[in-house]
Amino acid sequence: MIYITQLIYLRDGEEATFNEFEKVAMPLISKYNGQLLLRYRPTAGNIIEQGMPAPYEIHLVEFSGEADLENFFNDKEREKFIHLKEKSIKTAWLIKGTRL
Repeated sequence: MIYITQLIYLRDGEEATFNEFEKVAMPLISKYNGQLLLRYRPTAGNIIEQGMPAPYEIHLVEFSGEADLENFFNDKEREKFIHLKEKSIKTAWLIKGTRL
């Protein structure tokens, strides 16, 4: 199994655009042997310590392997809507790892 964690930072006022992209992208995860384990929007009240700006959302996703992850990123349906992602996301951190 491979796990990815994404810290997603949005451009101001682009929440609706981001959510449009997510409506397409999220259902495709299972098509590639993946599972959304967590989709979280942190709030100031639940941050214990902070040395960087809080992201808009945090995603934790599990895939069976690297090939499934790559196939998800290269999905043709997802690529049709990638302009929504590019318009709405200012920056994102993608952290790949394995479960210990």
